[in-house]
Amino acid sequence: MQSTDLGNKESGKIWHRKPSPATRDGIIVNIIHSTSDYHPKVLRFLNVAFDGTGDCLIAGDHQGNIYVFDLCGNRFNLVQRTAQACTALAFNLRRKSEFLVALADYSIKCFDTVTKELVSWMRGHESSVFSISVHASGKYAITTSSDTAQLWDLDTFQRKRKLNIRQSVGIQKVFFLPLSNTILSCFKDNSIFAWECDTLFCKYQLPAPPESSSILYKVFAVTRDGRILAAGGKSNHLHLWCLEARQLFRIIQMPTKVRAIRHLEFLPDSFDAGSNQVLGVLSQDGIMRFINTQTCKLLFEIGSLDEGISSSVISPHGRYIASILENGSLNIYSVQTLTKEINKPPPPLVKVIEDLPKNKLSSSDLKMKVTSGRVQQSAKSRESKIQTRILKQDLTSNFESKKNELPDGLNKKRLQILLKGYGEYPTKYRMFIWRSLLQLPENHTAFSSLIDKGTHVAFLNLQKKYPIKSRKLLRVLQRTLSALAHWSVIFSDTPYLPLLAFPFVKLFQNNQLICFEVIATLIMNWCQHWFEYFPNPPINILSMIENVLAFHDKELLQHFIDHDITSQLYAWPLLETVFSEVLTREEWLKLFDNIFSNHPSFLLMTVVAYNICSRAPLLNCNLKDDFEFFFHHRNNLDINVVIRQVYHLMETTPTAIHPDSMLHVFVALTKGQYPVFNQYPKFIVDYQTQERERIRNDELDYLRERQTVEDMQAEVDQQRVEDEAWYQKQELLRKAEETRREMLLQEEEKMIQQRQRLAAVKRELKIKEMHLQDAVRRRFLKLQQDQREMELRRLDDEIGRKNLTQNQEAVAKEMRADADAYRRKVDLEEHMFHKLIEAGEMQSQKTQKVMEENLAKAEQACLNTDWKIQSLHKQNCDDLQRNKCYQEVAKLLRENRRKEIELLNAMVEEEAKKRKEAEGKEFDLRSAKKASALSDASRKCFLKQEINAAIEHADHLCHKEKSRFQNEQEDSSCLPRTSQLNDTSEMDPSTQISLNRRAVEWDTSGPNLIKKVRNLRQRLTAQARHRCQTPHLLAT
Repeated sequence: MQSTDLGNKESGKIWHRKPSPATRDGIIVNIIHSTSDYHPKVLRFLNVAFDGTGDCLIAGDHQGNIYVFDLCGNRFNLVQRTAQACTALAFNLRRKSEFLVALADYSIKCFDTVTKELVSWMRGHESSVFSISVHASGKYAITTSSDTAQLWDLDTFQRKRKLNIRQSVGIQKVFFLPLSNTILSCFKDNSIFAWECDTLFCKYQLPAPPESSSILYKVFAVTRDGRILAAGGKSNHLHLWCLEARQLFRIIQMPTKVRAIRHLEFLPDSFDAGSNQVLGVLSQDGIMRFINTQTCKLLFEIGSLDEGISSSVISPHGRYIASILENGSLNIYSVQTLTKEINKPPPPLVKVIEDLPKNKLSSSDLKMKVTSGRVQQSAKSRESKIQTRILKQDLTSNFESKKNELPDGLNKKRLQILLKGYGEYPTKYRMFIWRSLLQLPENHTAFSSLIDKGTHVAFLNLQKKYPIKSRKLLRVLQRTLSALAHWSVIFSDTPYLPLLAFPFVKLFQNNQLICFEVIATLIMNWCQHWFEYFPNPPINILSMIENVLAFHDKELLQHFIDHDITSQLYAWPLLETVFSEVLTREEWLKLFDNIFSNHPSFLLMTVVAYNICSRAPLLNCNLKDDFEFFFHHRNNLDINVVIRQVYHLMETTPTAIHPDSMLHVFVALTKGQYPVFNQYPKFIVDYQTQERERIRNDELDYLRERQTVEDMQAEVDQQRVEDEAWYQKQELLRKAEETRREMLLQEEEKMIQQRQRLAAVKRELKIKEMHLQDAVRRRFLKLQQDQREMELRRLDDEIGRKNLTQNQEAVAKEMRADADAYRRKVDLEEHMFHKLIEAGEMQSQKTQKVMEENLAKAEQACLNTDWKIQSLHKQNCDDLQRNKCYQEVAKLLRENRRKEIELLNAMVEEEAKKRKEAEGKEFDLRSAKKASALSDASRKCFLKQEINAAIEHADHLCHKEKSRFQNEQEDSSCLPRTSQLNDTSEMDPSTQISLNRRAVEWDTSGPNLIKKVRNLRQRLTAQARHRCQTPHLLAT
């Protein structure tokens, strides 16, 4: 078993030596995909699908890498990287290079394997797609998920229909029946419906299976002819349904080790007309067992418990099985190898009792092989079946018996007897019998060496001479012819070799080795002496045919001679095409059953027999074209009659002219290496090869020169075209220039007229502009004049405000100076008063000692009462004086406001009034100062008198106490100020503190009052300025 690791390669060979699978497991190759990263890992394959031919398959792994494996060409290619796992694949579309892939994101994409491009992208599923079924025509596809199935048109990639079901009833599988227009839908409740694809009309529904063997269907498979449906599930029972009768006709029980069935698929067979009988059953243990549904026998199995199979696909022609193992690798099996034991030829129908030669014959030495068999006496009595025994004494030697023995247990004589009885070999075993008759050696190594030499130069352009529609068939034909040319040089120059090889290539296109060896054996034995007169037709062979025809039908030969028809016309076309042009496939196969079973001269006799059997139409032909047409086209001729005529000619032709006397007996190809083929005039072939090489070189030189000349001609043509284009361009430019010049003249005239109109408009606009400028200038001058007047008013206001401020500051400064002088004066007076009080206290202390206690208390109470009365009186006087001052200040403020308002209306009058007012205030101030000075002088004089009186009183206090009190009362009544000052000297400390506090309050309230007056003036000035800026106030 060969193993191939894809690694990081995008293309390469699947196997490096010709695979030879063992009969035990039948594995051609094991394919794994591992990464070469730092931590290598195996990428598991998930899905695999074959194309329509069965020679190519497509596989996708869990990382989205999709590979195409060409089993016929031994190549693999990475065609797409989807970057996500694929859940289903389909490769049997109508366009052979396209495939469908369902991805993990629930979408379906269509790619091309040649261009590796995305063709279409289909969406619509809401869950993972696990099945893709393609119609036999490749036009439609059905994609199935657990909740829905959708029908797609692959020409437009549009969805045609969608099958919606209830969530409780899931879908198991929806698929097309092979080679029909029917859709089969299988649901999880075991219901199975058949639908018409075009109309989606329900054709029928299968009945429910019997309850005794009821199983839940999970997997399904249908035969190629669409008649039998196999269904299985979690059981070891298989149900076989007949879709024509719509009934369950068989239940197959698998071995007990099978507990559940995971996959079902029928094994196609080329000879059963689609009624497949071999069914592959993949069970839960990973082993796929192939059983015969008719005999219920286990034929073979693949997989094992160690390397279990997870999924498997069989190619359409039934040659390969592709299985994905549970470890993620991919195995490809050869069905031919697996069924080698099964497809052994049946035992011979006729058993022969052979005797020893007469000289050694005795009753004790007689060997017998006795079996019952069926013997067909003639073609007419085929339906009669007779049980018989045949006794035959072998009159020939043991050598002849061994000579008739063929490989694989066949006997040539017995095959000839069978062939004469039935007229042909069984279709199922024909290829097997041919291989035994021709004794093909199957030299894989030698054939691979011929194939590895590549395409021969003589057949590089084969498709031009033979345009075959099938690319695969053309490729196989080209490889086979190239292998023949590499085997012997003569075949590279043989013009009719493609015609001779084509029917065998078409028959063995899937096995190129057998095809090559069949053609080589045919050339070695049945084409003897064909190349002795090369490159002319084999005159010696044609002469043999003509001699036999002259012996058996002189009239026909004479007719050919009369119309100048030679053997090159009535015999050679049949030989060089080996009758493929004049026979159908079935007739040709029947004919070659007889050719390969007889002497090589049988082919030449067939040409004669064909002419003799066609003598009637040939005798009616008179033109050469009619003869040519006859021998190159199919005719209404029974091939069985021709074959009987050949056998008749083989028996009745004289030995002198019989071809078997001139042709050698059959010689098989040698094992290991193919024999040397040199049955041709070597000097002619060498000369032709040299001439052909010379002609090829001359042709190459000629082609190079012609290419050079063509290049030069192309350059000349291109230059001429460029010159012509340049001249045309110049002509167009000249015409365009003339047209442009005319247009420019017209435009210039229009421009002149427009300029004239524009000049008139400009003049009008200029006049209007001048008028507007004058109006604007006048308006601007007026505006400037107004602004200047306003600026003058503003400057006057500013000057007035500055003068007022200066005057106010001067007045405030004078008032502060007067206040300071007043405070100093008050301080001096208080100091003097305190001295007076201190002197009085000292005197009172002296007098208190003398005074009696009661008189002192009464007098003191009386004095206190008097002093309180006087203090109250003084406070009232101060309040009255302060109120007067407040009224004067308020009057001044009202007067100031009135004057400021009048200032806005008439500045000059306001200034005069203010001056008069200032003069009056100054006069009042002077008079007040004079009054203050007089009061100060009087107070000083009073204080001096009081001090003197106190001193005198102190001296006479003790002697004239009563008189002193009377004098004091009189003095206080006459001089109230002096008594007030004396009383103050005897005031209590609280009264003195209150007087001091009031003085301080008056000192602090004065500046605050001045500040309030100043703020009030500023507000009045701002209001006046705002009113001055208002236009209507300015106008007034």
